Amino acid sequence: MAVSSSLSPRLFNASFERRSDPEFSGATRGDKPGQRRFSPFRCGTASFVGGGGGGVSSLIFKFPPNFVRQLSTKARRNCSNIGVAQIVAAKWSNGPTSGSPSSAAAQAAAAASAASAAASPASTPVELTAVDDVAVIEGCNSNGSVQNASFLRSDGSIAIHAGERLGRGIVTDAITTPVVNTSAYFFKKTAELIDFKEKRHASFEYGRYGNPTTVVAEEKISALEGAESTVIMASGMCASTVMLMALVPAGGHMVTTTDCYRKTRIFIETMLPKMGISVTVIDPADMKGLESALDQNNVSLFFTESPTNPFLRCVDIELVSKLCHRKGASVCIDGTFATPLNQKALALGADLVLHSATKFIGGHNDVLAGCVSGSLDLVNQVRNLHHVLGGTLNPNAAYLIIRGMKTLHLRVQQQNSTALRMAKILEAHPKVQRVYYPGLPSHPEHDIAKQQMTGFGGVVSFEIDGDLMTTIKFVDALKIPYIAPSFGGCESIVDQPAIMSYWDLSQSERMKYGIKDNLVRFSFGVEDFEDLKADVFQALETI
Repeated sequence: MAVSSSLSPRLFNASFERRSDPEFSGATRGDKPGQRRFSPFRCGTASFVGGGGGGVSSLIFKFPPNFVRQLSTKARRNCSNIGVAQIVAAKWSNGPTSGSPSSAAAQAAAAASAASAAASPASTPVELTAVDDVAVIEGCNSNGSVQNASFLRSDGSIAIHAGERLGRGIVTDAITTPVVNTSAYFFKKTAELIDFKEKRHASFEYGRYGNPTTVVAEEKISALEGAESTVIMASGMCASTVMLMALVPAGGHMVTTTDCYRKTRIFIETMLPKMGISVTVIDPADMKGLESALDQNNVSLFFTESPTNPFLRCVDIELVSKLCHRKGASVCIDGTFATPLNQKALALGADLVLHSATKFIGGHNDVLAGCVSGSLDLVNQVRNLHHVLGGTLNPNAAYLIIRGMKTLHLRVQQQNSTALRMAKILEAHPKVQRVYYPGLPSHPEHDIAKQQMTGFGGVVSFEIDGDLMTTIKFVDALKIPYIAPSFGGCESIVDQPAIMSYWDLSQSERMKYGIKDNLVRFSFGVEDFEDLKADVFQALETI
């Protein structure tokens, strides 16, 4: 089958737009009057003519419909990792679509190719054949060498620009989202850059401000949360700190809760006061305390986790949102423990929802990320500061988030089920003093959790009947879970917060936060329930 031209681009979304080939003006060294701007591309004895007159048209191969399936795994991966300004969806066909904008250009290119072939009788057509599931271009030299455009005169320039500066004609219809590994994006002309700056042209500009792969992750999270916009960052703490600095003005006031992730508390207690920001800390269930803080202060933001870490306390999001909105305060809920599947904080009235995407969203204990979702106005305030501070998520990490989210519902269903069943078993066990899980009637906010959650999450906290050393013995006897920080992954993880998160504090200081020496936080993975139950039982038998 002879290789022909014409590629009909289609748009993925507003962020994925095909860049046309760059147009270069002015003569280059060695050009003669009337000579084509670019030398033909040559593969063996086959001659490809890339355009006519003074314009530029990079070589575009059009492959049969089954071409992508013929690519080897390595070739597919190389095609997927395009790494240019925008990703294109290409329409493969055996001929130009009738009436399409590119039809005339395709016919002209075909005519030019025919004319060239007539002028060069020695040239042989280039054929595509499938050998061992790999597409092969026949007629190429054994060394695969290709002569590049005439203005690329050195190997250094060719190594930098070949296949990129001239625009990419070969693109992929890969099922998976390509990873765009680039730090910056180019503009064909200064006029296009000005159009971009004045918002008449949609594009990317610099890697810290956006990336096509990252945008896919953001849009996927927005869809799950029912949000207008999402900004994703390098970690959950990055998302938390940038959000707080963006939404609480210098000299302002915010409200948070007693039970929360320790590093968040440290930032609120030590860094925000340096900006003149004061904080009221209330119990998650203390609505009177919240009303008092709203009445006595000009509160900009109420921020809490729901469920909280590590006691899984739940805030009445709907009530909190109504109280705060009456006083002009915004509400941000950290829904990491809940996941977007178990709880829809925005639908309950919150203005923003935040996640450490490292946990359930990524779900494989292999990537760090954080995100903030909500209205376009509020998210843009966070995004603008994020662009200044950095903390950009690498596109490869964004791909892992996208990949992880494809199994989010399957993982969360299993983790919800295992955690609830294990919480009931642990609560009935004589060697367990207390269990903290919002799915249990004994939990102080069980009724609230039932109203605003469809599942109660995969983490269970409980207190062993014993002291620090007894609890250590139990943890060390477990065979399935890893002793590690974090939670929400496929693998079960267990930790003793007194050691993992608060070991630098004395026992009396830990008790101020309710952290007892016998407290265990168990993140149930997607292992078989019976295996996990047996493992927990045998570990309890050792104490």
